[in-house]
Amino acid sequence: MNFREALNSGKFIITAELSSPRGVEVEPIIEAASILRDKIDGVNVTDNQRAKMHLSSLAFCALLHQNGFDPILQMTCRDRNALALQSDVLGAYALGLRNILALTGDYPVGGPVRPVYDLDSVQLISIIKKMEREGVDLYDEKLSGRPRFLVGGAVNPGAEPLEMQIVKLRKKIEAGADFFQSQVIYDVKSFMKFLKELNEPKIKILAGILPIKSYNMAVFLNEKVPGVSIPEKILKRVKEAKDPEEEGIKISVEIIHELKPICAGIHLMTLNNVQVIPEILGRLKI
Repeated sequence: MNFREALNSGKFIITAELSSPRGVEVEPIIEAASILRDKIDGVNVTDNQRAKMHLSSLAFCALLHQNGFDPILQMTCRDRNALALQSDVLGAYALGLRNILALTGDYPVGGPVRPVYDLDSVQLISIIKKMEREGVDLYDEKLSGRPRFLVGGAVNPGAEPLEMQIVKLRKKIEAGADFFQSQVIYDVKSFMKFLKELNEPKIKILAGILPIKSYNMAVFLNEKVPGVSIPEKILKRVKEAKDPEEEGIKISVEIIHELKPICAGIHLMTLNNVQVIPEILGRLKI
């Protein structure tokens, strides 16, 4: 069952995130990820996350596809103009990829990198769907064949103001997004409030899960990452734990149990520590 089939089946979806290497040694990451092949429904490959150079997400997705995965290609508007984005969409389809997560992309901070932002994520979603629906590009030039993708968008349910996040999400729905992946969720009550305000029960949101490894990590996420709010009781548990990493796994399992009735699935972000994913899924009995 591929990602599209899983998403349409109504089952609880499990996806995981991988980062391509900052270099050309791809084999260690692919080998480590092999333990996930029969345990997840899709693997998401980041695209120069945090505006830092990595091996091409398109190339790495193609390699994962060759190794039996159904990749979800992250595509950011930060690094490419409209021409290059459309070209990569067609290239991805020609290489057998069928899933794209359209992102605007983090703004580069420091260094010589200059962002492009010809398009934003809403426009990119709309263009991909236009290619599929009408068989033409952004400029209404006819294509030789129509690509067909599941196209996703990002959502940050914890960011303020809440109303602005809902407006952004509705624009992505109108553009044709098929699914959404959220920022990491630790405050389930806040996420439930977001869903209630959104009032779109048919959309498919995969809630972001990032297991906490240390108290310092928890404090950083809570204070420095926009839209991430960690309840005080969780911070206290991690701080007082004899084994913070084990406590982080327990917390993730508890959160997933709370999320299971209210969203379409989860998206596991482990900073390439893929070994923790079978452990979490085993405890969930998924």
